[in-house]
Amino acid sequence: MMQIKTDFRSDTVTVPTAGMLEAMMTARVGDDVYGEDETVAELEVKLARIFNMEAGLFCPSGTMTNQIAIKCFTQPMDEVICDQTAHVYRYEGGGIAYHSMASVRLLYGPRGILTPELIAPEINEDNIHYPNSALVVLENTVNKGGGACYTLDQIAPVHELCKRSGLKLHLDGARIFNALTATGDMAHNYGQYFDGISVCLSKGLGAPVGSVLLGSKETIHKARKIRKAFGGGMRQAGFLAAAGIYALDHHVERLAEDHRHAVLLADALKAADFVEDVMQVETNIVIFKLAKGYTSAAVVSSLSDNGILCGTTGPDTIRFVTHLNISEDMIAYAIQTLKELKPLRNI
Repeated sequence: MMQIKTDFRSDTVTVPTAGMLEAMMTARVGDDVYGEDETVAELEVKLARIFNMEAGLFCPSGTMTNQIAIKCFTQPMDEVICDQTAHVYRYEGGGIAYHSMASVRLLYGPRGILTPELIAPEINEDNIHYPNSALVVLENTVNKGGGACYTLDQIAPVHELCKRSGLKLHLDGARIFNALTATGDMAHNYGQYFDGISVCLSKGLGAPVGSVLLGSKETIHKARKIRKAFGGGMRQAGFLAAAGIYALDHHVERLAEDHRHAVLLADALKAADFVEDVMQVETNIVIFKLAKGYTSAAVVSSLSDNGILCGTTGPDTIRFVTHLNISEDMIAYAIQTLKELKPLRNI
């Protein structure tokens, strides 16, 4: 079978489609720091309406939207409660400590999913010895949980606990539209539960750059100043915002195709003799554990030799991520390669 270069490293590796490029090149732009970029404003309003929130703020990355939200919702000596797999904790450069001077209380939810039963015992009482429990962060979908996702029925009781306890609730919605596609929940029902929502446009939706922080008008007013201090104020950012608008209009429904591709890959991996276990697939992420004697480095190298790129999540675990640049032919090639692959094994 002829080699087909296939990139499963992340859904961030996508490139704009022809239609998206056309939308970008014809965007109406202005200086967004002055509040004069029509297309940025359109994107912010559009997403706020989709999620039933009051306002939005366009930023270069999901890391920035998350870190701005955390700074909006905490003070120094506060504590952020999240799962130990959370992106805000593991993959944002220590930003919680650096930007917000807050500590972190790590929980161990099944596949990164938190429940009121896990959170409630970890909320500190008012005591001079303890940091002030101020914020809970959920991640949807959970990256290191293999794309596991919350339903609104799971989110609602977490919201109620936070409300009773005086805590803010933020959603790292890096792949929120993947979650909505999988659960069938409606985006406009999210706004009632969260003080902040970060929506990433450059993963499954396929935009080249950008995330939007959603919240109340008061929160976004504060967030805009923090974004400026973070160096995130952009000028003619409408060229990028136009890609986000196009993605929302054209790339949401097709996420189901990515999920279907992920299931096909998982089925092929389950049959491979170098794989011990495959995490349950809910969305577009496939994480699998290697059989004894195989290492991630060796298997990733063997796949790379066959034109298939992927990433590791541990010494014996590997991640595939499907996205809009993965075709049916690529999936067929990957499945055939997995059937024939003979990676080196340590004896």
